Amino acid sequence: MDTLELDVNLWAEQQFGECDLGDRRRTRRAVQAAAQFAANPDGSTPKQTESWSDCEGVYRLFHEDDVTFQALATPHFLKTRDRKPGHYLLLGDTTTVDFGSRSKVVGLKPVGNGSGLGFLLHSSLMVTPKDGGIVGMAGQLIYYRQPSPENETPRQRLQRGDRESRIWGDVVRQVGAAAAGVRYTHVFDRGADNFEVYCHLISIQTDWVVRAAQLTRSIETPVREKMQLREYLTGLPLKGTYDLEIPPRHQQPARTAHVEVRFGELTLPRPREYGPFVRECDIQEIVMCVVEVREPNPPADVEPLHWVLLTSHEVKSFEQAWTVVEYYEKRPIIEEYHKALKTGCRLEERQYRTNRRLEAATAMLSILAVRLLQLRTAARREPERPAEQVVPRRWLEMLRAVQKGRHRGIATVYEFYRALARLGGFLARKCDGEPGWLTLWQGFEKLHLLLRGAEAMKHKCV
Repeated sequence: MDTLELDVNLWAEQQFGECDLGDRRRTRRAVQAAAQFAANPDGSTPKQTESWSDCEGVYRLFHEDDVTFQALATPHFLKTRDRKPGHYLLLGDTTTVDFGSRSKVVGLKPVGNGSGLGFLLHSSLMVTPKDGGIVGMAGQLIYYRQPSPENETPRQRLQRGDRESRIWGDVVRQVGAAAAGVRYTHVFDRGADNFEVYCHLISIQTDWVVRAAQLTRSIETPVREKMQLREYLTGLPLKGTYDLEIPPRHQQPARTAHVEVRFGELTLPRPREYGPFVRECDIQEIVMCVVEVREPNPPADVEPLHWVLLTSHEVKSFEQAWTVVEYYEKRPIIEEYHKALKTGCRLEERQYRTNRRLEAATAMLSILAVRLLQLRTAARREPERPAEQVVPRRWLEMLRAVQKGRHRGIATVYEFYRALARLGGFLARKCDGEPGWLTLWQGFEKLHLLLRGAEAMKHKCV
């Protein structure tokens, strides 16, 4: 992860100071708005700006034709992709942004089961492979779901340029090929398991780890025998076992799963039906490896873990298979990013009148959500790092001043974030675990107010 800039004004200048919005004054307004948003991530626009002139300025900014989602977000994408040599994971996923069935915003489309209105947001989040450090957003696109024509056949759907499945390949192309000395591995869930996505990845010479969705698809074994993927998996020998930490989800607590690992090589032939891009690149078959992770003896009332991972990485040993599995283990980070965007920034509660304004706001909040995720994970990555190497001295002094008793001592990054969360209402009891989104952001908001109050009193006294 890059050095995290905690000062909201410097951060805003770094992220939005190079935006081309058609007028330098708009860029300055964007920087000011981003700093105000960062100081109070979950507040409404009026609460974030605190004055009618600033609030009206944000509304006017987001209404300008040149102030688009891509215009605001592209400088951040470019900074993220401008990496020093090394290997990086690109976690891709789509989230539904739903503004409610009663939304009167002009330009939104049905989402979910059709009862809500909004759009889909597909993101490519760059992280470091070893520890999941948040680098930034490498690419991102907004998609409006289009109704399927009545009686449309699968072949006709594949030819349609606005089909939803294309968004995976579109973002892969947006991110593009890695720079010299840099290696990308795209990590996707089952939504990306289709031949066209693999063609996009091959065309820009990048790697992938994709969880297979179609276990009944036809594949060819290394000896050119045709069979279903699930049949091929049953014949793979056991290569090793290990314990996999499963985070809590779907009302199930965190647990440790003892899993078996198998792997092999296969060839994926081009399907009978395919779209224009597959025809254009003329790829007939794709050779890749498969890694199966299976939990043979799960606890009672728990669905057993079963991952079938298709990858471009060479897998000829248990250690190589384990590495692929570790890459896929990082995928839930992007789900945490979606929580930061929807809970930390309250994107779905924004009340703008048009979808264009919402798109512009989404760009700014999407980059802010990256910052929030970095803030939340910083204490876990380097808990013993001295706080004064990361946090502005006046922040530490203020936080120490408002703490009580033993909590006044804040020496490490971990202690800083715990103190910040306590300021936001976190009780920090032994049974409480780690701070959640709301207490952390509320703590930041209170700290910013304390600092602003102290600065105002200082000028008044002078």
